Amino acid sequence: QLQASGGGLVQTGGSLRLSCVVSGRSFSTFRMGWFRQAPGKEREFVAAISGTFGITSYSDPVKGRFIISRDNAKNTVYLQMNSLKPEDTAVYYCNARVYFTGRHNDYWGQGTLVTVSS
Repeated sequence: QLQASGGGLVQTGGSLRLSCVVSGRSFSTFRMGWFRQAPGKEREFVAAISGTFGITSYSDPVKGRFIISRDNAKNTVYLQMNSLKPEDTAVYYCNARVYFTGRHNDYWGQGTLVTVSS
């Protein structure tokens, strides 16, 4: 189970930090990610962080503004969002990718709404 929180209303240029707590064991082995879905648009990748080495990746629209991190002791992944723009407005979803031999499963949180006012 994934529980995301931290969304809200913020002005352009402001910051928010999203959190996602994951229940269960072996969190440190999961690849964790954040995706978002704006009204009328498809869900898109935002950022991800690998399990073992903490390697991060970002989509071009958020690169340099957002930072993904994880605390394996707390089973939590974070998304620090800085210099927010109106186009960042979306429901943000936490994703956990669990790897098995030759396949993987994706698990999703319930989403948290981020609204950036101009």
